[in-house]
Amino acid sequence: MFRGLWTTFKSMFEKPVTISYPEVKRPVRERFKGRHILKRYDNGLEKCIGCALCAAACPSDAIFVEASENTDTERYSPGERYASTYEINMLRCIYCGFCEDACPTEAIVLGSDYELSFVDRAKAIYNKEMLLEPVPPNGKPTPQVTEPGLFTRSVPEMKDPTD
Repeated sequence: MFRGLWTTFKSMFEKPVTISYPEVKRPVRERFKGRHILKRYDNGLEKCIGCALCAAACPSDAIFVEASENTDTERYSPGERYASTYEINMLRCIYCGFCEDACPTEAIVLGSDYELSFVDRAKAIYNKEMLLEPVPPNGKPTPQVTEPGLFTRSVPEMKDPTD
């Protein structure tokens, strides 16, 4: 009994390890897998070539990629194709990193952002504009061919239970 009381008494004088979360953010570990990021080259071209290997490697079928052909007048990636539509359903994603491993151009990486919250299921689908890195000063933005949130395979319409 005295050993338990001594442990309690001893811990009363130790500094607490509590962090005030919204004000103070704790740094994440080096191998942390957070929010996805689509990378760009230094000249502004996208690294993603629209091969959809990340979608094939995803065990939860959270990624949808649709490719289009590059032309000489409009070039968005160094290859023959680019991802005209790239969407990730963050509600389905299990943050395993298989998409990162499968990508031959290292276009998709899992970053360190962990603050992901959604009020609406449709807002949980990150489209290409939300995933791409900012455009460098000498680069040009890439258009999204389809409307954001059009990928509805994994987000069924929710029925109102009162109907």
